[in-house]
Amino acid sequence: MIIWPVENHRMAQGSHNAAPNAVGYQHQTWWALVELLRSGPDRPDAAISLELFDDIAWDNAGTPTEMLQVKHHEGKSRSLTDRSKDVWKTLQVWMDTASPGDAYGPSLALVTTQVAAPGSAMAALRAVDRDEEAAAALLEDVADEKGDKETLATRRQFLALALSERRTFLHRIRIADGSPHAEDVQAAVRACLQWTLPRGHEDLFLAMVWQWWDTQALALLQGRLTSLDVGAAQAAIADIRDRFTCENLPTLVQLGDVDEDEIGEMYRAHPFVQQMQWVAYPPKNLQKAIVDYYRAYTQAVRWVDEDLIGIGELETFEHELVDEWEREFDWMMDSLDDDADEKAKREAGKAMLRTLLGNTGITVRSRYNEPFFARGQRHILADGGHIGWHADFKNRVEELLKIRI
Repeated sequence: MIIWPVENHRMAQGSHNAAPNAVGYQHQTWWALVELLRSGPDRPDAAISLELFDDIAWDNAGTPTEMLQVKHHEGKSRSLTDRSKDVWKTLQVWMDTASPGDAYGPSLALVTTQVAAPGSAMAALRAVDRDEEAAAALLEDVADEKGDKETLATRRQFLALALSERRTFLHRIRIADGSPHAEDVQAAVRACLQWTLPRGHEDLFLAMVWQWWDTQALALLQGRLTSLDVGAAQAAIADIRDRFTCENLPTLVQLGDVDEDEIGEMYRAHPFVQQMQWVAYPPKNLQKAIVDYYRAYTQAVRWVDEDLIGIGELETFEHELVDEWEREFDWMMDSLDDDADEKAKREAGKAMLRTLLGNTGITVRSRYNEPFFARGQRHILADGGHIGWHADFKNRVEELLKIRI
């Protein structure tokens, strides 16, 4: 899940505080989602990437069309000047990777939380009120200074470009200053999705979008995904939104979020597990059944807490499952001889259990078809002794629970 940064605690004097760098890297990943939501609709055939061509980049068919450097600074007082290290580090990257003299090369954007100083080349290279000629003169003056040794080589490299190359280079650059800080990105994403938010479930929807993006960003950074198509992103977000309709529901407990071993130990003595053992259900499938039980129970509780579903609707679903079970149980009992032995009862119960767990026709809502939920609800009913698999389950559960069913 996305973990939002909290106020950094100062480390002991003399130690190195890596928190700003960590927040900066995370901000870059978060900002890519803002960029995707803001700019994506205007680039329906494009794709976005992380740390491939640049911090963030847009491409068409693998060819970059825009490269973005993303800079995050704590506090709001610093201004971006023409002598800033961020400026020259960014120009260095682009001179090395973006063929500065190529008039048909990708556009270049510096996205920074700092605000360009009035009268600076950075201010002159904003998207509005641009003055590329003034920006060129100002940067050339700074580049010609002795100045900071750390940026000296970069400034010399800039001056070494032919005049036409420098003009072409600056024409491709856009300064996007005053961008939101890390703590404000959540609000920026919310604003981008304002017309998509499901009424009454806005925060849950946004949390699911962030969870989806976190997965995509990790795949991009690990190289398992080269880039993310705008169309695929729009479809994914639309799918998340669609889960909040009256015919559907969002899955809030993912399989990957469950520790199977921990859950197995927690529920191994429950009656529904005992019921499955009475019909010799295979151990691996029994373990999976425990996970289904946990996910279904936890999911139903969260749905109710989030006001996504009412108790009455869940009870109706349970009644349908019980009705289905009664029909199958009656057929099973009819197929057993009066003198059926334990082995025959066990095999018949196992076959019925397998049949019902494989039946995904009954759903809590018409478009919610996650099979684990129906399977888990059957185990919940079995846990309370309302349904069972063995021919003698009622007597056995009664003894187990010390109550009459």
